[in-house]
Amino acid sequence: MNEPKIDKDVPHPARVWNYLLGGKDNYPADREAGDQAVQVLPEVVRLARESRQYLNRAVSYLVEEAGVRQFMDIGTGLPTADNTHEVAQRSAPETRVVYVDNDPLVLTYAQALLTSTAEGVTDYVHADLREPDAILEQAARVLDFERPIALMLMGITEFLPDDREAYDIVDRLVAALPAGSYLALYATTNVVHGERTDQAIRMWNQVEGTTPMTARSVAQIARFFRGLELVEPGLVEITRWRPVHPDLTGEPVDGYAGVGRRP
Repeated sequence: MNEPKIDKDVPHPARVWNYLLGGKDNYPADREAGDQAVQVLPEVVRLARESRQYLNRAVSYLVEEAGVRQFMDIGTGLPTADNTHEVAQRSAPETRVVYVDNDPLVLTYAQALLTSTAEGVTDYVHADLREPDAILEQAARVLDFERPIALMLMGITEFLPDDREAYDIVDRLVAALPAGSYLALYATTNVVHGERTDQAIRMWNQVEGTTPMTARSVAQIARFFRGLELVEPGLVEITRWRPVHPDLTGEPVDGYAGVGRRP
């Protein structure tokens, strides 16, 4: 397979997020985009960190309380501490995880995502969220679509700015999952910081070559869970979703999260 070319001159969401998380797998263009966002919206750094904590809590819930043993994590991002398979396999070593991302740099580092336990399996699919059928076909190499699967969409639906396209894609993915499966999602909104979040998004969208993004209202984010049973506490600001220390959640950030079960 010919490895896709990495364009170092155009910021990529996975690499910008890596920079905001304090990682080193990024380029000057990514750091510049991250710095511009921080100037307008300093809280974006906290959003990056809180979103990672939400992923950990969601995976722990899905494994330990919901009994899920299969995950399809789309928009994986660059490997960091406590990746989905690491969190899941700590509690259930037999867990199977398929990661999906479209950043060539993530592909380069994919081996770091494939360090599964002996009992479990991890795999990596290089694909775009806009290719749901291709993703499902390749994920079926590892995942059993007769058994519950957790679909993880962490901060990726905002890069589908067209509502109809975004809902159609998520609906297609959820429809392929068997009963008892889950959708875990968080998405960017602007209900907390308002115009400053909108300005940061406009700045991102003005950079030539970047994938356009959008902020959605809470009602628009809720639409992704249509037909699913929301797990308590429902769709809430990201730090309020089953926090480990409810009294120490701090100031809210512009991300809303939820976990829904397919009946």
